[in-house]
Amino acid sequence: MKDYIFTSESVTLGHPDKICDFIADCILDEALKQDKYSKMAVEVTIKDEIVFIYGEASTNAKIDYEQIAKQCLREIGYHEDYHVILKISKQSKEIHQAVDKQEVCAGDQGIMFGYACRETESYMPAPIYYAHQLAFALSLAQKRHDFLGPDGKTQVSVEYKNGQVARIDTIVVSTQHTAMASLDQIKEVVMQEVIQSTIPDGLLDEDTKYYINPSGSFIVGGSFGDSGTTGRKIICDTYGGMGRIGGGCLSSKDPSKVDRTGAYYARYVAKNIVANGLADRCEIQVSYAIGQAKPISLMIDTFGTGLFSDQQIEEIVENNFDFCVQHMIDELDLYQPIYHLTSCYGHFGKEILTWEKVKKLNIPDHLMKKEG
Repeated sequence: MKDYIFTSESVTLGHPDKICDFIADCILDEALKQDKYSKMAVEVTIKDEIVFIYGEASTNAKIDYEQIAKQCLREIGYHEDYHVILKISKQSKEIHQAVDKQEVCAGDQGIMFGYACRETESYMPAPIYYAHQLAFALSLAQKRHDFLGPDGKTQVSVEYKNGQVARIDTIVVSTQHTAMASLDQIKEVVMQEVIQSTIPDGLLDEDTKYYINPSGSFIVGGSFGDSGTTGRKIICDTYGGMGRIGGGCLSSKDPSKVDRTGAYYARYVAKNIVANGLADRCEIQVSYAIGQAKPISLMIDTFGTGLFSDQQIEEIVENNFDFCVQHMIDELDLYQPIYHLTSCYGHFGKEILTWEKVKKLNIPDHLMKKEG
């Protein structure tokens, strides 16, 4: 155990990359509403007033891609005249044949990670937890005040002592605003309505540093300030860099895509290990091969905090969970149109999501006797 400072960041829904994640997941949800077996990998790129929607879709759903994209932009707070370009084809026959068997199989090879710890009530690492909390509070403030725009970013640096959360060392908040807004006006709103209303007093002290709109001006935002693309905020989407991540992004992908489903299930298992008191921290890696229903490998690491050895905890996992693709989909009810809820402020730590539920684990008798 050691002393260190760890930093994670988050962004609001008005960030150009998150615009794209939101549109992509709203398209996926519309497909699943009409045809729960839709195979979707439709992504989005945005720059200025151009929205490019592209990818593969094999579905019986009738989707108005342009209408969904423009509605999403209006909901976020952008009302410019956007032009939508579509380039969508059907899923390749080779992938379709590999996935659609009697039992759903992995749509690609890949590695996924799940992580959980005791640092917060959501079993998420403190830096990303508070960065998301700040970003969400900022989005609410942006809607309340006409002089704030939809784009924004947050960053939280947490100081750890002996491996435990001690305090917050630094907070960074940047928000889009109108040309008429003063920096003092912005700082007052951010301090009162974002930081002070979100961060527990015990984590802030006289030495905590605050950087609010440190660039001094943030008038041009969204797609007019930077281009955006689906899947470019995967660190924000997962554990803020504290836990490792797999090779693929999450948004836009239907449940047959193990990049998404495997990552959700790995988080589900890791959280249950920690929530059931089997470890203070847990990371799980799982891997798949295209066309195979069962995982290729499973790795569990409790970083020396486990009630049992990692090998014994793996035995507990095998007795309580099933990483087969179809089982993961069924247990977590992943055919539901819920994915727009994941597209900002993290795919993990939200109690409304099925992979965040906690269940009582059955411990094999021989392990209970050994522990006793």
